[in-house]
Amino acid sequence: MRRSTATVIFGLFAAMTAVSAFANSVGAEPSGKIYISNEKSSTITVLDGGTNEVIDEFETCARPRGMHFNLDRTQFFVGCADDNVIAVYDTATAKLVHRIRKMEEPETFDLHPSGEYLVVSNEEDAVATKVNVATGKVEGEAEIGEEPEGVLFTADGKTVYVASEANNLVHVIDFETMEVKADIFVGTRPRRFALTRDEKFLWVSCELAGEVDIIDTTTNKVAWDILFLPPGFRREEVTPVDLLITEDGKTAYVALGRANHVGVVDVESRRITDYILVGKRPWGLALTSDESLLYVANGLSDDISIIDTKTRKVLKSIPVGLIPYGVLIDD
Repeated sequence: MRRSTATVIFGLFAAMTAVSAFANSVGAEPSGKIYISNEKSSTITVLDGGTNEVIDEFETCARPRGMHFNLDRTQFFVGCADDNVIAVYDTATAKLVHRIRKMEEPETFDLHPSGEYLVVSNEEDAVATKVNVATGKVEGEAEIGEEPEGVLFTADGKTVYVASEANNLVHVIDFETMEVKADIFVGTRPRRFALTRDEKFLWVSCELAGEVDIIDTTTNKVAWDILFLPPGFRREEVTPVDLLITEDGKTAYVALGRANHVGVVDVESRRITDYILVGKRPWGLALTSDESLLYVANGLSDDISIIDTKTRKVLKSIPVGLIPYGVLIDD
């Protein structure tokens, strides 16, 4: 009886949340806020996107890592590894809406193009789970390699890629069935993904190889790799993690970890065009909607670097919480 009552209450709450999100999306304006998850201090720092000043910092669940907006950006999800939950916040107010529980060690995740599902990498269980956003229920899972990390959907939502750090694999998964269609061997410790605009190539950062591998999505084989080596650093100090490709498909940015730089790459030629010095161990990246500014989470200097993408210079560094991990920009 208790379980049935709880299910009904949760269902009603989820329905009310969905209705509220829909209502807020009609004519809703971006809040202008920037959210940074701080892994060690278990906090979220909030910046004013207009002034780039810290306007708030609040405690969240333990060890927040990956973050993602919902479809209409009225809410955002935060994976909290040590509490085994995904916390859901209201974007405009930063108020906790609810929690998706029983998520074993959520690392990162991606939202299905329909907005109805998340696929979550569960680090300790070596699985990727398919989670219904409205109900919080797991509706499928794929058994994959150890220490899964990056997750990325194709635009049609039919395929989802998941990286396995410990097994040096990229898994190609059919979203509908959650069956692994292919395993692709890549460089040591794959972390994050970016798809080219035509989705013909999947870029994957390989942290301990110091490179980005480029997979031909037609053959599911590595076609090229890009090795990074900023001046003054040894190969073992170059540990790429996050990467982004601009909307026009021309430029890629790669956070180079302990090499303390962001690499800039011409996508078509795969040529490194610049290295930008930032804080210690840059990890997470986020671009503003007009792509004029790049925000960089520096995990070992506990700050954010803001890069002018035209001049490729750091405009400002902002102290945040301990070990910043991810950045979300609501603009």
